[in-house]
Amino acid sequence: MTSASASTPMVRMAGVQKHFGDLHVLRDIDLEVARGEVVVVLGPSGSGKSTLCRTINRLEPIDTGTIEVDGCALAAEGKALAALRADVGMVFQSFNLFAHKTILENVTLAPIKVRGLSKADAEKSALGLLERVGIANQRDKYPAQLSGGQQQRAAIARSLAMTPKVMLFDEPTSALDPEMVNEVLDTMTSLAKEGMTMLVVTHEMGFARKAAHRVVFMSDGEIVEDSTPDDFFTRPRSDRAKDFLGKILSH
Repeated sequence: MTSASASTPMVRMAGVQKHFGDLHVLRDIDLEVARGEVVVVLGPSGSGKSTLCRTINRLEPIDTGTIEVDGCALAAEGKALAALRADVGMVFQSFNLFAHKTILENVTLAPIKVRGLSKADAEKSALGLLERVGIANQRDKYPAQLSGGQQQRAAIARSLAMTPKVMLFDEPTSALDPEMVNEVLDTMTSLAKEGMTMLVVTHEMGFARKAAHRVVFMSDGEIVEDSTPDDFFTRPRSDRAKDFLGKILSH
């Protein structure tokens, strides 16, 4: 798969529609994420944020429209989809680590199986990544022996081990105890500073303000606003965004 030019958006969604039965969860979504850009998706529960995130690597198929990653259209299935998925890292609410494998084994598994790395090369890379997310000393433990925050940082390291072109985060802190949220957000903020292309669905307003280049606000399956964090938080244009911010920021 040849890499597209630097001017090609890393993620491009055009005219994307998605229904769950009678429920219209994504309504004519147009969205581009540039290389090295951090886009945070905000909105009330049920607004379609997670579905939008999950369509980008086809965990949710779309009804109509197009989705491209690095200039390549998302294939429906088969090897082309597998290759594209390997380029798209995904971090979920639940950590989805293999319970019977150590943290190091969790991080090395896909690079060995999918990328064809030798065990030695995969382990060298994995140890560097575990160091980067601050849990190198947990390498030989099993997921159940780690705190939620440590497990989520292991999940981030596992995604990074595939050297993805873009990272998708679907509410990565929502299952964590409050004191563990910041350790995960700090890891994500440092990734953003390093130039990783990221699309982040989150309720963490502080992260959106600090790390995002753009804030996309969704309501009822539509993108209602797409602006800088400063504009969104200080000068929201729509009544829906004003109402959302009024509820969130008053807590």
